[in-house]
Amino acid sequence: MSNYLELIALVWFLICWLGYSEYSRRKANDRPCLSNTLDLYREDWMRVMLRRDNRISDASVVGNLERNGAFFASSCLLILAGIITALGYTQEVMEVFSTMPFGTLPSREIWEMRMVVLMVIFIYAFFKFTWSMRMYNFVSVLIGSAPLTTDTKASPAAREAFAKSAGRVCNLAGDAFNLGLRSYYYALAVVSWFIHPLVFMGASTLIVIVLYRREFRSTALRALRDGKVFEETLPKSDTEKDSGKESDKETQH
Repeated sequence: MSNYLELIALVWFLICWLGYSEYSRRKANDRPCLSNTLDLYREDWMRVMLRRDNRISDASVVGNLERNGAFFASSCLLILAGIITALGYTQEVMEVFSTMPFGTLPSREIWEMRMVVLMVIFIYAFFKFTWSMRMYNFVSVLIGSAPLTTDTKASPAAREAFAKSAGRVCNLAGDAFNLGLRSYYYALAVVSWFIHPLVFMGASTLIVIVLYRREFRSTALRALRDGKVFEETLPKSDTEKDSGKESDKETQH
């Protein structure tokens, strides 16, 4: 019965992780959230970048974002080294754990399964962080190749297409970093699995609630939305105003 509970807890964890990932991806299409709000800011950033010739500050920002990914990627490697070491000393670690006043000691197979799940999560996070780093490297190249303000060969349409393309690459880098960061949250839920499967299920649910509130209902989201005009009615030009007046006169006649 205990083995069934372990499998049920693992299945519930996967449902929480994969289910929330799909839910947040779909909801981002029709509801304000941190992801789609930052997407708009990044695209605006690329437009502003095209209006200045000195792009040192832009390259510095991209470098900082890339270093954040490098920090978490290197942390993943250190954690993976620790997990692999612990797998080599499973019996000793279980004996130490058995002396603790909480949790139940499972079989060796279940214990190793928990360690493997934790290892897979950090491997996934490592790939996401390194992919984010590489795409921020792409953004650096795009900034370096961006047309200058004095470049008369670049039309407004070409500049807008460039800003959208660069913004898209930057958004993909941010999304990969976000997925890697989520993995750390889910890894904390797996740590609770070493206490009890029911605690693991509760922690998985709690992680989803925390991620949802931060993504869709956080104070940071409201501040970001308040700092940008997302729907602005463009003022009519003088020609449109004159044509409107003429149409009003015709209607009156």
